[in-house]
Amino acid sequence: MKKTVLRKYAALIARCGVNIQKGQDVLIRAELDQPEFVAILVDECYKAGARKVIVDWTHQPLEKLHVRHRSVKALCTVEDFEVAKFRYYEEKLPCRIVLVSEDPDGLNGINRGKMQKMQQARHSVLKPYLDAIEGKHQWCVAAVPGAVWAKKLFPELTRRQAVERLWEVILKIARVDDDPIAAWEAHNTDLKSRCDYLNSLGIRELIYHASNGTDLRVGMMEQGRFCGGGETSLKGVYFNPNIPTEECFVTPMRGEAEGIVYSTKPLSYQGQLIENFSIRFEGGRAVEVHAEKNEELLRTMISMDEGAAYLGECALVPFTSPINESGILFYNTLFDENACCHLALGMGYIDTVQDYGSYSLEELRKMGVNDSMIHEDFMIGTNDLSIDARCADGKVVPIFRDGTWAF
Repeated sequence: MKKTVLRKYAALIARCGVNIQKGQDVLIRAELDQPEFVAILVDECYKAGARKVIVDWTHQPLEKLHVRHRSVKALCTVEDFEVAKFRYYEEKLPCRIVLVSEDPDGLNGINRGKMQKMQQARHSVLKPYLDAIEGKHQWCVAAVPGAVWAKKLFPELTRRQAVERLWEVILKIARVDDDPIAAWEAHNTDLKSRCDYLNSLGIRELIYHASNGTDLRVGMMEQGRFCGGGETSLKGVYFNPNIPTEECFVTPMRGEAEGIVYSTKPLSYQGQLIENFSIRFEGGRAVEVHAEKNEELLRTMISMDEGAAYLGECALVPFTSPINESGILFYNTLFDENACCHLALGMGYIDTVQDYGSYSLEELRKMGVNDSMIHEDFMIGTNDLSIDARCADGKVVPIFRDGTWAF
């Protein structure tokens, strides 16, 4: 891929994604797949005004080795220097950029029990620091091609050709054209107009039906609001947390979900794929799950903590989205969640509460925003999905028909 095009993409992430403010620190998390692009991104971050850019490299084979060889005690121990790093996050509020490129099956065979204990123990120690920065900093998740991921999508191509093809797809879907910033401004305007309409309805419940058996009702918070595209941090900085994004999303009321929903795309969780699954809710909680592949992993996911079995997001994406129309199953949540409608188990977003900056985190939880160590999106959109909104005035308004917007 031409460096001039990659530099446009890097500038988009730095200036439109996290919108670096002059003198702000930046933290980049990336796999080892695209070091050349990471160097370009670091350069663009400095050009955007960053004081300091820090890159944390990750590598799935190393994760597997750590879990295999370390004792449970060693895995669960959070060292002093790690705590100090999170104190730095709380004090400096750096922009966070995550570049995803990992192999969707890269953690197959890992000891799930040890991994679960590690994640739970570490989260309990680091949660106060994560809560302290919630809503206060800019973050962006974007993608670069990994060789194994690319070959999974395009097995008929050589490794080099597959990576190049995946670059082409990522850049097109991310709207990296002659003027990516302008393209994103127009896209954000469109998403905001849809959210404004949804928020004008006073929605109290979303009702889902599809021919695959999905029959679900999800309650909404009175103070809840739909968001989409860019958002503004509590520090007053506008940024785009996902590149790409096609969704209008809201945090539902914890404890108000009844019925069953069927997945329509695989879910990549902890480097493993969960496929063809269903989840039944009672009293807002996932009480029954089934999956053709990795059902036990799905059970592990909803038992990570008390909030993991409750919904944290309802997202509306037309079945005719550019990502879905590409005809590619990405096996990657960043893309597949923006292909069609999805739900998320786990943590809810506080910024989908009207005037959320006026409330404490505890007050937002009491309003109905779910709390959890996980936030896992799974896709439910079909070409015949219908969604109705039951509004505060008792009216029922069509939101989706035949998998796309009804307005």
